[in-house]
Amino acid sequence: MYPLIAKISTTVRNAIFLGMRLRFAVGSLFAPGSTLARAARVFCTPLPSSRSRALAAPTFDAREVAIAVDDHTITAYVWGDPAKQPYVLFAHGWSSHGTRIAAWLPQLRRDGYAVVAFDQPAHGRSPGELATLPCFTRHLLAVGTHFGPAAVVIGHSLGGAATANALSRGLQAERAVLIAPAADPVAAAERFADFMWIGRNLCQRMFGYFESLIGISFDEQQAHRTAPVIGRPALIVHDLEDRDVPWAEGERYARYWPDSRLLTTRGLGHRRVLDDGEVIASVMRFLHGEAVGDRLVSSPNLPFGVA
Repeated sequence: MYPLIAKISTTVRNAIFLGMRLRFAVGSLFAPGSTLARAARVFCTPLPSSRSRALAAPTFDAREVAIAVDDHTITAYVWGDPAKQPYVLFAHGWSSHGTRIAAWLPQLRRDGYAVVAFDQPAHGRSPGELATLPCFTRHLLAVGTHFGPAAVVIGHSLGGAATANALSRGLQAERAVLIAPAADPVAAAERFADFMWIGRNLCQRMFGYFESLIGISFDEQQAHRTAPVIGRPALIVHDLEDRDVPWAEGERYARYWPDSRLLTTRGLGHRRVLDDGEVIASVMRFLHGEAVGDRLVSSPNLPFGVA
């Protein structure tokens, strides 16, 4: 019964995506203006199922805190006392939620850390319909300001990109861990355009449309712009078989971040890498000051290498 339900669900989802792709392909040719606005909205809208999954997920006895950002509030989850204990600040990825940090809680709490996570706008228990990388960054900064300097900030996927952006803009944390981090919003938008059968010309116009709305260029948010100015240790974790965010994007962070190392995994993909026991153990060793992963070096004559 359940495999049949899953098969039907996949078939329906594929049919929906096919219909959207056909509309975008035709609209790119005959109605580029309205298609541009519709594509931008889809690009900024988390998957509808992500909110229901988040609401159904347990909070593991977290204390829920409402934090005011701009003209709204977002939901944060707190384990332990960040005012009295060193704390870990967690930034989730796109179409995800704060309690995805669950697998880390036992080890972090045993080691004496408090933990703070939160739902980005339009995610989990936080209000809203749309979100962007600058929005992720701004809200991460707000949570960091609310709780004060963190011992470490951990960011997964788009949360990894937001972590780097926030650190380059003043987020206070002694160390950083980026897991499967997105390094290139330009490439992400192009992958979205290819998936949705949006013409490349319209995709280029979409960049300009976004930049006029958010007040920051896509180029300014790329890893090779943000990472070099961050002066604290970092561990980058990325899986070679990640199909959502290519391993090369994690490698780019490790090349341009002066005090960082790259831990490469295989067979975990984009999501399981966040929950993997060996990854968690490696990160805990990094938090204890051990050298984990490879140190990458880069120069004009050496695109990348291992030192």
